[in-house]
Amino acid sequence: ESLHSCIGLLGISAGSLLLAVHFYSSPGAAPLIPSTALGILLLIFSALLAYAGIRRSLRNSSLLLSLCLTISVFWCGYGVTFILAGQGALGDAGDLRDAVGPGLATFPVALLPVAVVAFLCREPILALIAAATSLASAHDVALRHRPALGSSAVACNYLLVSLLGGYFALGRSLCFLSKGKIVLPGTDLAKRKPPAQPQPAGGSTNPFAATGLILNMVAAGVLGCRLLGITSKLFLGQVPWLWAAGIYQLGICILSYRAMDVLMATSFGFTSILKFAAGYCLLSPAWQPQEPTFPTPVLVVFSILFAVLALFLALRSPVDGLYLLVYVASCISLACHPKGFFGVGPQGVAVAVFMASGLMALIHLYNGQASAKIPTGQGAVKALLAHSTFLKLREGPDLHAPFLGYSKYGDAEALAYACSALASFALTMPGDPQAPLATVVIPWVVVAGGILKLLGGSVAFARGKTLESSAFILYAVLWIIWGCTRYGGLHGATRSFHAAVGIIAFMLFNGFIVFCTLFLSITWFFYSLTFMLVAVSFFLDAIHALPAGYDLAATLIFGLVSFYCFLSALASSTFEGPCLPRGGPVVQLGAVGAAVPRCPHLPARKASSVRRIADILRDGGTCGIPTDTVYVLVAACSRPDAVEKAHRSKRQAQDRPMSLWISSLKQLEPAKHLFPPLLWDFMEAAWPSPISLVVPRGEWLDFLGMKDSAKYVGTPQSVAIRVPDCSVTTHLMDLVGPIVVTSANPTGEADTTHHNQVYAKLGDQVTGLL
Repeated sequence: ESLHSCIGLLGISAGSLLLAVHFYSSPGAAPLIPSTALGILLLIFSALLAYAGIRRSLRNSSLLLSLCLTISVFWCGYGVTFILAGQGALGDAGDLRDAVGPGLATFPVALLPVAVVAFLCREPILALIAAATSLASAHDVALRHRPALGSSAVACNYLLVSLLGGYFALGRSLCFLSKGKIVLPGTDLAKRKPPAQPQPAGGSTNPFAATGLILNMVAAGVLGCRLLGITSKLFLGQVPWLWAAGIYQLGICILSYRAMDVLMATSFGFTSILKFAAGYCLLSPAWQPQEPTFPTPVLVVFSILFAVLALFLALRSPVDGLYLLVYVASCISLACHPKGFFGVGPQGVAVAVFMASGLMALIHLYNGQASAKIPTGQGAVKALLAHSTFLKLREGPDLHAPFLGYSKYGDAEALAYACSALASFALTMPGDPQAPLATVVIPWVVVAGGILKLLGGSVAFARGKTLESSAFILYAVLWIIWGCTRYGGLHGATRSFHAAVGIIAFMLFNGFIVFCTLFLSITWFFYSLTFMLVAVSFFLDAIHALPAGYDLAATLIFGLVSFYCFLSALASSTFEGPCLPRGGPVVQLGAVGAAVPRCPHLPARKASSVRRIADILRDGGTCGIPTDTVYVLVAACSRPDAVEKAHRSKRQAQDRPMSLWISSLKQLEPAKHLFPPLLWDFMEAAWPSPISLVVPRGEWLDFLGMKDSAKYVGTPQSVAIRVPDCSVTTHLMDLVGPIVVTSANPTGEADTTHHNQVYAKLGDQVTGLL
């Protein structure tokens, strides 16, 4: 439990010592550590802190990961800035001050909630480290504006952080070497347990939400500092802060999906797009004189997506829903202002985003640690909808259950659909042939439609949605290639044929996906079919035969279909029942796609379900059941016809015979005299376990009642026997008696780990599923 805490705090200590040495030596003629080397070392420590923050300790989950990830993104942006300065990309000292100013001014405020909550929750080490790092950043930004203050105060603060980390490491080392007998004050991680966190209606508690909100402060601080006069201009030196926050925000988005917080993960995906767009706008003047043009339709659509997500998030926590309305105002201000992020209006809204993000980070951190909670309205909407017959919130352990097997991620389809809508409306913005990169299409098409859709496709694949993940990944690749080719100046008359051939290949594969979606749902069929219209417009554009208005119509239709899918995905994950129906499959399959399975699917956690499966086995059926390893197909030994049926339905290979399972050795007690005493003692010692014992065939098989069907079990020379280490399976065998077992999949295929896989592979040959 304490290992990752030690790694994180020792990383903070080592990085702070590095910065202390740098600031002590900075008044000299030549710095002791060159800027490029210092930046590279800070990036290394940043990666170490990111690892320690993700692999957090159990006790300080929210505080430790927030502290480690916040300092990690700070050092990441700071390190890249030092590298740019060392390579001469920033020019004079004024450029360096404007480059590091936003980060240095933001992080004292960003670390303040961590320090306050750590003090209130009696975490002195974390509180002192956060406070000292905050003071060091504040002194650093003051030093940049008034060099007369000297760098000693900054170095002293970083040295204090280093000493605190060393004290913590010493305390943990003594505790480990003395086996807990010597514990220094403030270093005992196992002294107290965290307060039990209530599970919200929408899913599990998300310990990464506070860090995502702090990252929103970083991006807003870059724009707010320009409005407040802390920096004199916006330029490429501030891009590291924006893109570092955007990259970390993508990581927080993935971690939020792992925490089963779908709504917050979707919001973090949205805000990461804005960070990448802002960084692109600041970077674009480096290679072109024109100011970047913003696709106004995209910003309008983005504000609508934020508003819809705020509405659904308010159903779980009204305060979180109100917070997202600040981003609605941000998108509207960007759409109304011709200069985009360079305008005063968006910068003013950025200040509001900064303040709201800081307040929300404080609330999430405090509620994640303290027993007394700051009220956020959780449960209020649930109480209002309790008497509604039309709208009923979904909740329970199966809220995020995947289709096939166990998954560590929540459903990311809503984010993928939203990115499709953003990318399609971005293409409605015509590009300037003389300045193809002047339109901000790379962040809106490549990032939104490409990278984030790849993220959604990967999560869908992890949840067992093979077809959906294939479609998302295919569309993401096409968005990335076409966005870079069409708007990156790579597409011209000499390359038209090559682009057309590539698009035809994508169209052929998408045609296969359109065919497959006939068996999935009506919405997916229209989603893939309308994307085919977009691909056709790409093809016609590549061969210079695009009719006037066709590309606009195709992208608008695909954008509207994507928006409906986005609404439907949010509604289906929030409410019970089809509020926004997706429709069933256009063509029904005989097995998996059938509306009603012919065999009962019964939950194993209910004793009545186990008894019903036992009745089916006693009646001569074959059932798929879970075990301590994988799903298996079983039949009762007392029903020879069922044993033969299991062998026939499984198409059992000669080299993989069926085995015999018992609940305990008591079921073999009548035949005990036929077993050698040493073997009997070994079976008593080895079971229950995953170990199967291969024993010679003999007269003992006659006691099981299999009669002539015994030839289907084992080989002519031996039989494998096992007592599984699974309470459900042994309870079933207590009711039925010994059973014959084979893996629940056709011979030669992969083992099954979920009941839907069993039914998909064996179909109606299975009489019941547990």
